[in-house]
Amino acid sequence: MGKLNAFVGQFVTDLGAAVHAGMVVIGEKLGLYKALAHGPMSSAELASKTKTDERYLREWLSSQAAGGYITYDAKTHMFGLTEEQAFTLAREDSPAYLPGAFELALGSLAAVPRIAESFRTGAGMGWHEHEDGVFHGCEKFFRPGYAANLVTSWIPSLTDVQAKLEAGARVADVGCGKGASTLLMAKAFPKSRFFAFDYHDKSIEGARESAKREGLSERVTFEVAGAKAFPGKDYDLVAFFDCLHDMGDPVGAAAHVRQSLAKDGTWMIVEPFANDQLKDNLNPVGRVYYSFSTLLCTPCSRSQEVGLCLGAQAGEGRIGDVVSKAGFSRFRRATETPFNIVYEARP
Repeated sequence: MGKLNAFVGQFVTDLGAAVHAGMVVIGEKLGLYKALAHGPMSSAELASKTKTDERYLREWLSSQAAGGYITYDAKTHMFGLTEEQAFTLAREDSPAYLPGAFELALGSLAAVPRIAESFRTGAGMGWHEHEDGVFHGCEKFFRPGYAANLVTSWIPSLTDVQAKLEAGARVADVGCGKGASTLLMAKAFPKSRFFAFDYHDKSIEGARESAKREGLSERVTFEVAGAKAFPGKDYDLVAFFDCLHDMGDPVGAAAHVRQSLAKDGTWMIVEPFANDQLKDNLNPVGRVYYSFSTLLCTPCSRSQEVGLCLGAQAGEGRIGDVVSKAGFSRFRRATETPFNIVYEARP
């Protein structure tokens, strides 16, 4: 009975987390966390500040307080945010901004009926076939990690790449999505030129709008193109951010990268953190990635030619095998974070 009760307790926690995801998306969408970051207030005060209905808001605030995402003072009946809660829920420039992850989760879960049927048929589901929340949430989810690490540690971990970018290099960002990684690099290295590609036309449209808004359109080009067919030669750096494992033919994509690089060019591959053995991935981070991989990554690969289905927990061994088969002679793990591994491949 003790073991049963413990497992039921785990279930209650998970059920609360599942529905709580929707609460976080509502809070982010309506600016509720940002308003609370200015200081404690009652439900009526918050409703007035955010132009929302007090009764709905009171229920939402109660769910947030029960989940530990906001604070509640029983004496004053005021709700607020601790410093760490504000840092992760209200500050979009924070390296730990979390709401995008929940938007990505909700968008992914909308595909459950179709993915369940795919378990029977083996059919795939392309990235472009998901709800818009997947695209918006993905960009919000990954952007904080890229902002915290890409320029400060990931690029410096690569051999001679930072110096090339500072002097003026040609860079291809493949599978760029809505362009968060491309624009971060463009702002950090004003002498370099960036060419970004994604097969999803709506994401490219959004990326172009972001580049125009940030005044980077003259140095950054966004085009609709697949990983095996993106144009251009003699790139000093080709970057794949969290997308190689989604591809149907990653070896074919890697071979195209090999052909597009300059003689001393570098391929930077950023992938979700994973160990090679399943037993070593049975942890909270692995749980998140295997679940997203079931709903997004594996169906996406299955929908394309070859359909290798690396999955979001491929690990260094399988990524290295893809790189080797494509003709690269050098491959190494350059650096890592709790959520990503950065690999370097060179001709």
